[in-house]
Amino acid sequence: MTDGWDALAAGIECELLPEADIQQRVHELGQELAAHYGDRKPLLVGVLNGAVIFMADLVRQMPVAVDFEFMAVSSYGLATETSGVVRILKDLSTDITDREVLVVEDIIDSGLTVRYLRRILEERSPADIKVVTLLRKEKAGAHDVEVDYVGFEIPDEFVVGYGLDMGGKFRNLPYVGIAKVP
Repeated sequence: MTDGWDALAAGIECELLPEADIQQRVHELGQELAAHYGDRKPLLVGVLNGAVIFMADLVRQMPVAVDFEFMAVSSYGLATETSGVVRILKDLSTDITDREVLVVEDIIDSGLTVRYLRRILEERSPADIKVVTLLRKEKAGAHDVEVDYVGFEIPDEFVVGYGLDMGGKFRNLPYVGIAKVP
């Protein structure tokens, strides 16, 4: 675990992805995306709140022009398991008609949120929609949704850190760890 984070680290069972591994993979994803988009200017849509840290690091690794926006959706609330219902809490303020859209997610768990977002965004007539996620769980449902770029495949554990939280805690950890779930 990282020094100086003792109070937060007490809620972590173990470190799953060290900060250095995350930064290396984010760099690689940024380069892959830059190669894909070339001189085109994609609109990155970050899914709040979990994807903020990943998206901030990712755009700094993409040496291409980008625009970005945020959407807030919820299928968890304060729970550790999805409710099965996705709600839009904050929508886009930009028209995405004929735009190349890259949805930036923190984690694909059940796949419910990304399937919902893709369907909603496709109704708005973008030129293309791609999805990049930092994490995808190795479980049923997570692999049933179309994801174009995946940072890491992880076990089906409740993870926190690097933007992911549990009841509002742990988002600011620089690594991804398995949370001690009560």
